[in-house]
Amino acid sequence: MKYQTGIAFLIITLFINLNSNGQNVPDTTRTFRIETKDGNIFTGYILAQDSAGLILKTEKLGEIKIPLPEIKSKTELKEIVLVNNEIWLPNPQSGRYFWAPNGYGLEEGSSYYQNIWVLYNQVSFSISNNFSLGGGMIPLFLFAGASTPAWIIPKISIPVSKDKVNIGTGALLGTIIGEESTAFGLLYETTTFGSRDRNFSFGFAYGFAAGDWMDRPIINFSTMLRAGPKGYFISENYIIPYETTSWDYVVTHKRKSAVVISLGGRSIIRNVGLDYSLWIPFNVEMDSFIAIPFLGVTIPIGEKK
Repeated sequence: MKYQTGIAFLIITLFINLNSNGQNVPDTTRTFRIETKDGNIFTGYILAQDSAGLILKTEKLGEIKIPLPEIKSKTELKEIVLVNNEIWLPNPQSGRYFWAPNGYGLEEGSSYYQNIWVLYNQVSFSISNNFSLGGGMIPLFLFAGASTPAWIIPKISIPVSKDKVNIGTGALLGTIIGEESTAFGLLYETTTFGSRDRNFSFGFAYGFAAGDWMDRPIINFSTMLRAGPKGYFISENYIIPYETTSWDYVVTHKRKSAVVISLGGRSIIRNVGLDYSLWIPFNVEMDSFIAIPFLGVTIPIGEKK
């Protein structure tokens, strides 16, 4: 009798172990963003998953079952913020402001396309978490074959203290297709204080064109502040040196600096970033006040799975 009881206990234990090993144990520490082919987006953690589909636990809709053929993309969100039980998604373009880069880099495996006022086109790819490479063009050749500026943009990101201090350095190296001896570009360094969502950057750059280098640097100071689940306040600003020449019996060269400030924001529409701002120049010897509008869009090409 004891022998039969022992055998029965062993069989029951083995059955329980096999059954539990065949189930998907939910991992509530990993949050996923699921986009379906009909355009819906759901965020939560996966309760179960098999060859037919998955069950996702969401904050507002509870448990939902999504068939595998209906899933367009599944992305793990590694840097999310929970505010009042609402998930704030990560900034998909956290490595730059409107145009200027900061100390953060693209996450390995990600890339994006940026367009500013239709003509400015740029693509960036992450080679690793600390190095990215991109290229851009203003396709003026579409207008009667005009000369076309094109450039490459390597960038190195150096984390000094996680989510506190990051250093970015790189270059913009370009030429004008259709003309000779027209190399131009700049070398830059920027130090960013704060996280990807709330930070301030201070940096400088030396530019060159046709073999001549600037004798004074361009100074940049910018900030990015999270303003809600899908919005950011951004300000990107520059101090740009220049010279004026006047004639009063003798030629006089005066060294001056122009100040350009911008105020605006970024809205995240699904996974696309829409940037908008006004740029205001000062000390450039203009007769009236002007504010130049800025409109850009950033579209992820690939998301890290």
